[in-house]
Amino acid sequence: MIRERNYLLLTPGPLSTSGTVREAMLQDWCTWDKDYNEGIVSPIRKGLLALAGLDEREYTDVLLQGSGTYCVEATIGATVRPTDKLLILANGAYGERMARIADYYGIHYVLVSLRETELVTGEVAREALEAHPDVTHLSMVHSETTTGLLNPIEEVAEVIRGRGITFIVDAMSSFGGIPIDIKGLGIDFLVSSANKCIQGVPGFGFIIARKDKLMATKGNARSLSLDIYAQWETMERGHGKWRFTSPTHVVRAFYQAMKELNDEGGISARYERYRRNHRTLVDGMRSLGFETLLPDEAQGPIITSFLYPSADFDFASFYERLKAKGFVIYPGKISHADTFRIGNIGDVFPEDMEALIRVIKEIR
Repeated sequence: MIRERNYLLLTPGPLSTSGTVREAMLQDWCTWDKDYNEGIVSPIRKGLLALAGLDEREYTDVLLQGSGTYCVEATIGATVRPTDKLLILANGAYGERMARIADYYGIHYVLVSLRETELVTGEVAREALEAHPDVTHLSMVHSETTTGLLNPIEEVAEVIRGRGITFIVDAMSSFGGIPIDIKGLGIDFLVSSANKCIQGVPGFGFIIARKDKLMATKGNARSLSLDIYAQWETMERGHGKWRFTSPTHVVRAFYQAMKELNDEGGISARYERYRRNHRTLVDGMRSLGFETLLPDEAQGPIITSFLYPSADFDFASFYERLKAKGFVIYPGKISHADTFRIGNIGDVFPEDMEALIRVIKEIR
């Protein structure tokens, strides 16, 4: 019997998962056994490409232990060689984190650091490339959960098209919940995580890559554990085998989560649910006098930032009272405004948002 949730996680991940996803972790698995590698890992890899609408002859993927940041670091560390130059377009904590990774690896990079409420647009990319025409790689975040901004990767893709620049997209909080035309946008490496829009649990991430671009990373990695080519090669030859101990329970839960995503109707159906969640939340909060940090046209459906309603607003007390009623939200993360954040993703539905609004009206 699966224990009921202690509260609903309204966060950008880890997030609330279904009872059947949690139940999938009750069985133990052997990392060497074909039932696990061929029956679970390999179908996950094929399933990710199918979700993305990609041809296995042109694209591939690799799973990697750890949080999403491990996969971002592994990708940057393996793709950007000492002779290359990386352009990082950042408007939040996760874009800025790419620069910290580049610092650790001694990578030659340029950081364009925008305000946390400013979109990474095609014009931003164009100006940066005009100033730095020797750039070989460009990385950015799609859904920047620092604020909830959804960056227009389509505009950036159009600017770099035909320039021979390797395009790296952190789609941690968007893949599986927002349609992304990876091939059409010319994305070479897309990074995401098990515990985001596919609604699995934390423990591993994945990189979807153009096969020729991944092949070109052979021998480039500065880390043994984060060598994505070596990990990919082992998985290919071993029919799903990981180089080092894999998070078996988490992987099995993800297999179930992918099934549930497909049963829901795929990415487009989940996107519509997340949009309804967001709209229900925003309309309800505005009816109570709360203001969103972002204008609607810049806001994504993943997580929403709200301004403190007054100078004496006590977030810690607000948080604890909501938690006592069964809802957990997030503190703010930006430098120039007092905010808190409420996530719209996970095993969460519009009626959950309506219940949240009723509770906030009651406790405020």
